[in-house]
Amino acid sequence: MKRFVVAISGASGAIYGVRLLRALKEANVEVHLTVSPAGEINLKLETGMPVSELTKLASHTYAANDLSAPIASGSFLVDGMVIVPCSTRTLAAIANGYTDNLISRAADVNLKERRILVLVPRETPVNQIHIKNMLTLARAGAVILPASPGFYHNPETIDDLVDHVVGKILDTLRIEHNLFKRWAGPN
Repeated sequence: MKRFVVAISGASGAIYGVRLLRALKEANVEVHLTVSPAGEINLKLETGMPVSELTKLASHTYAANDLSAPIASGSFLVDGMVIVPCSTRTLAAIANGYTDNLISRAADVNLKERRILVLVPRETPVNQIHIKNMLTLARAGAVILPASPGFYHNPETIDDLVDHVVGKILDTLRIEHNLFKRWAGPN
């Protein structure tokens, strides 16, 4: 069974995290979840879902300030980590090695252990500092996967747009899915 860490930070786009958790549960993946305080607020504001409902989609849940959680250690084996959405604050903390909470510490662990780390920033426009932090993390081995849905699959609903981004995350994690129609050339 695959085992991943999923973190939801305070950027807008909590719907992406919810959809990813549902897809991972459907794929029978063991998920270790942590949500920042700002992530909890956005989750409630954007989806109406309390964090207590979100935790039902995970195998294990940890408080964002619990630096003694298993996912804070490289000796706890996971296949990788996704931060979705990833706030620019979280992006900056990881890029600069500032591990003051469980999200940035677990991300740092995944980088140092050379495991998959997928960061899904949902900020626009971006400034030079954001771009520099993304470049720093990409050079360190992270996958920067902006929440930028494609349109070649002719989405008809918001769910279609969300599924495209979540499908790209699942592709990066090498988890099979049917969330969107893959490009096969013009018809």
